[in-house]
Amino acid sequence: MIETLSRSGYLLVKIKIKEANLDVSDQFKTELINLIDQGETNLMVSFSDVAYVDSSFLGALVSVLKYAMAKQGSVSVVDLNKDIKNLFTLIRMNKVFKVYNTEQDVFA
Repeated sequence: MIETLSRSGYLLVKIKIKEANLDVSDQFKTELINLIDQGETNLMVSFSDVAYVDSSFLGALVSVLKYAMAKQGSVSVVDLNKDIKNLFTLIRMNKVFKVYNTEQDVFA
């Protein structure tokens, strides 16, 4: 479901599914919490392969953020498609997460 790549100062977590929904939200949450428990406290979650996201998946993402923050970490998102980016703005998730257009924007 996810693929990870170590970067300078954070771990890039690529979601490797098209539909991020209730069926996969618990597994996603568990996998990211396991990464945090292994010491990867700064996560950048890439939605480059995701075409659709539902509220249960977003809830899992918020849970992961809260868990990371309790461990002095962070969770950012990158590569949102237009619809997902609009959803983040509509429900004000862009105020909760750092949102980057591309991975290169992280260092801009």
